Amino acid sequence: MNQVNTTIVSIFSFSILILLWEVVVRFSGWDSNVFPGPFAVMISMGELIGNGSLLKHTVASLFRVTAGFYLATFLGVPLGIFLGRNHIAALLFNPIVNFLRPISPLAWIPLAMLWFGIGDQPAVFLIFLSSFFPIVVATTVAVQSINPTYFYVASNFGFNRYEVISKIVVPAIIPSVITALRLTVTIAWIVVVAAEMIAVQSGLGYLILDSRNGLRMDYVMDGMIIIGIIGLFLDNIMRRLGRIESATWGIMGQ
Repeated sequence: MNQVNTTIVSIFSFSILILLWEVVVRFSGWDSNVFPGPFAVMISMGELIGNGSLLKHTVASLFRVTAGFYLATFLGVPLGIFLGRNHIAALLFNPIVNFLRPISPLAWIPLAMLWFGIGDQPAVFLIFLSSFFPIVVATTVAVQSINPTYFYVASNFGFNRYEVISKIVVPAIIPSVITALRLTVTIAWIVVVAAEMIAVQSGLGYLILDSRNGLRMDYVMDGMIIIGIIGLFLDNIMRRLGRIESATWGIMGQ
């Protein structure tokens, strides 16, 4: 299915969703303040855009996700490569990583608030935790899955450690790492919204919580819509990264 057909199908799907939303609002009997319809939500979206609140909260959330996710990537990928290439280090650190990985980042909220207070730092820390361990595990597994023949050939040609990493390991793991990053950035986006409901006073999560307290359900739904749109945008970016020519080296070489 080409890009045009995909776009048409997507528009049709969202049109059906909006139609069902309107039907449910009209026939559910719920008060519009409790469950606002698409038209009311669209009007309130214009209000948030007009007064600058939506842009402010969206930028705050994106900043925290970017900072935490990039930090997790820059630390997690090298650590994963190290653990994948060093058997002893893997035996020592893998139990710790696998112990910490299943712990929900939200469980760290009390400690994050105690350590960093209220502001960007606790949210960035939580996003870092949500991204770091999955990236480390995925990178380690990808390195350990590389065909050993490549390393034998590299040894015969006298490759040093840097050349092995840069010319064999990194190109070979790109497809797996990009897949892991695609999944992880979605988790990070979910975590930042939850963290902003507790640990900060800005961002889309805070907008939703503050609007709920003020009984502005239309603003709540506006925040949810923007979260979904940005989530689609982030996923699309990662899918496009997975299509670049260099990202297929590992698949073709296996």
